[in-house]
Amino acid sequence: MMRTAGIEAMNVFAGSAYLDVGELATHRKLDMQRFSNLLMNEKAVALPYEDPITFGVNAAKPIIEKLNPAEKDRIELVITATESAFDFGKSMSTYFHHHLGLNRNCRLFEMKNACYSGTAALQMGINFILSQASPGAKALIIATDISRFLLVEGKEASSMDWSFAEPSSGAGAVAMLVSEIPKVFQVDIGANGYYGYEVMDTCRPVTDSEAGDSDLSLLSYLDCCEHSFLEYQKRVEGVDYKDTFQYLVFHTPFGGMVKGAHRNMMRKMTKVNPVEIEADFDKRVIPGLTYCQRVGNIMGATTALSLFSTIANGDFDSSKRVGCFSYGSGCCSEFFSGLVSSEAHQQIQSFNFEEQLARRYKLGMEEYEQLLRGSNAVKFGTRDVKLDWDFLPQSRKNQTGKKHLYLKEIKEYHREYEWV
Repeated sequence: MMRTAGIEAMNVFAGSAYLDVGELATHRKLDMQRFSNLLMNEKAVALPYEDPITFGVNAAKPIIEKLNPAEKDRIELVITATESAFDFGKSMSTYFHHHLGLNRNCRLFEMKNACYSGTAALQMGINFILSQASPGAKALIIATDISRFLLVEGKEASSMDWSFAEPSSGAGAVAMLVSEIPKVFQVDIGANGYYGYEVMDTCRPVTDSEAGDSDLSLLSYLDCCEHSFLEYQKRVEGVDYKDTFQYLVFHTPFGGMVKGAHRNMMRKMTKVNPVEIEADFDKRVIPGLTYCQRVGNIMGATTALSLFSTIANGDFDSSKRVGCFSYGSGCCSEFFSGLVSSEAHQQIQSFNFEEQLARRYKLGMEEYEQLLRGSNAVKFGTRDVKLDWDFLPQSRKNQTGKKHLYLKEIKEYHREYEWV
């Protein structure tokens, strides 16, 4: 009997508020020629009463609600993938497990490897299913990350060390239910090319800010994209970069980086001319960028967001093979693939993500600056605080029709939430 495993259900949550990054670039007096190369439109922004838990629970809840009690009880593994955790010991998976009301006979833990963490967690979930250690079990993977920049009093935002990353850094979560019923994405078992080494391209040396070398990061990304694919090609007979995959999914720090990587791969692997490369980018890659351009880079969740975007915006009248490239700074990368059916497209559409994006509150620049100044209230290590729900109340009022989880209070380091 043929073994199958993959993603049974998948959903995204992109918060309650967003910023037009074109307006941000103008406000920051950025070089608009360079900015246009980012291929970014909007970015999700975490409000003070939103955190990696609220994003993750709000992404997973619609999936859990569609399960019957017996199916829900078969979730035996909950993995959080993140670089935005707020505790060095306690896993955020415990909060997810609690607020989603899952069975207590469950493994709960967290993984970190920069933006590769979501793929690492997905592959671990898939291998748990394939192992048949617990036949019929399911794994819940929640990749969740937020960018919460801290503005230092007396300093211009444009002079801060994170200013180069600000337009593309988003917030959001992708929840994936992994099982032996892969209705959304059936992995090609054993079709994995992984590649990694030590490099200091980007990192988080302090808890609430990033540092890095953007040129080195680009070079490392390009190098890993090429070598992880070559390793995949070694392991899977007859693979051709241009013809094997009907769509390509990429970890998307920003669209321009993906465009450069795809162009580099096409030049090296296919020898086609620039016009054909551009047409191929529009056909096979753009569907996976569509939502990334409206949410921003959500680190560990971005490759999964690109897969979700591909399934939602691609043409799946019949089953199509999708190639996926995942990269995490530091670094580790992987090229893997799977089949997506027409049923997957319908399942993705049932979560109405377009509607969720449309309901978000658009932040003005003054509101956004106020938000940066207030981010100290919930920085890493906050012991006691009550969140001000009167800050931008319209953002919550826009989320009509469904209950969402929000952060209410931090009491002796314990985070307390409320459904609104």
